Formats: sequence, structure tokens, C-alpha cells
Amino acid sequence: PKITCNARMGPKELREFCILAETTKQLLQNAMAEYNLSARAYDRILKVARTIADLAASASITSDHISEAIQLR
Repeated sequence: PKITCNARMGPKELREFCILAETTKQLLQNAMAEYNLSARAYDRILKVARTIADLAASASITSDHISEAIQLR
């Protein structure tokens, strides 16, 4: 299926377009544990972070993008 916005990404697209560096992944895992977030919240944070990265014209999602997405939650 053709994806027209990041909010419509499924699990397959998340794995393809939301690749995280190890330190960025650790930041997100720490936030998940600290705020007791669900797997659905994890996916939503990734989608928002991808959007933030897109607006910054960044090919990859950085820790700054993840942090901002968590703050917007």
C-alpha cells in the first residue's frame, strides 16, 4: 500500500523507515520503562520522531528527534 503520511505506517514500514542507532534506541527504551508506556505508544513515538526528522531534512532519526517526540506526548 502507498503510504501518504507517517501516521499511516504499519509495522513493516516502521522497521524500514524508523531505524535507530543503539544510543537512540536505548533512550527510547529508558523512556518506555520510566513512563510505563505501551507498545502502541512506542510505535506512535517513532512515527512522530520520523515526522520531526523529515521536517529537519534528516535521513535518520536522532536522539533529539526521539526526545522531542517524547515531550510532545
